[in-house]
Amino acid sequence: MSVIVKISKEIEQDEVISLYRANEWSSAEIPEKLIPALLNSETLVTARKDGKLIGIGNAISDGHLVVYYPHMLVDPNYQGLGVGRMMMELMKSKYRGFHQQMLTADGKAVEFYKALGFERAGKTEPMWVYAGNDH
Repeated sequence: MSVIVKISKEIEQDEVISLYRANEWSSAEIPEKLIPALLNSETLVTARKDGKLIGIGNAISDGHLVVYYPHMLVDPNYQGLGVGRMMMELMKSKYRGFHQQMLTADGKAVEFYKALGFERAGKTEPMWVYAGNDH
């Protein structure tokens, strides 16, 4: 499978919304917030197969010490094929040497991120003020 994974902010709203809907993420319903949020992230990584967007992820960082990965999505038709791994490895490579690389994972994603070297952060407890009901 020939997939191109790269750091790129070359995205179209329709393709992003389609990917978020395919993953049942509620932020697909607020594209007027989602698209600027992605484009204003420090880093945006995309995965494309034959030009079609099949994966996207972003990073928010202070540029020196801490990076947070809020979104990482792969089209359900391409999950389990290494696309997410390629995207996360590119992100981790960019932020290698940072004191903290952080994310929040749930469901099946927990084992995926553990396999990439992430672990529970000590005795931390996930907390948020959140207007959605899923992601």
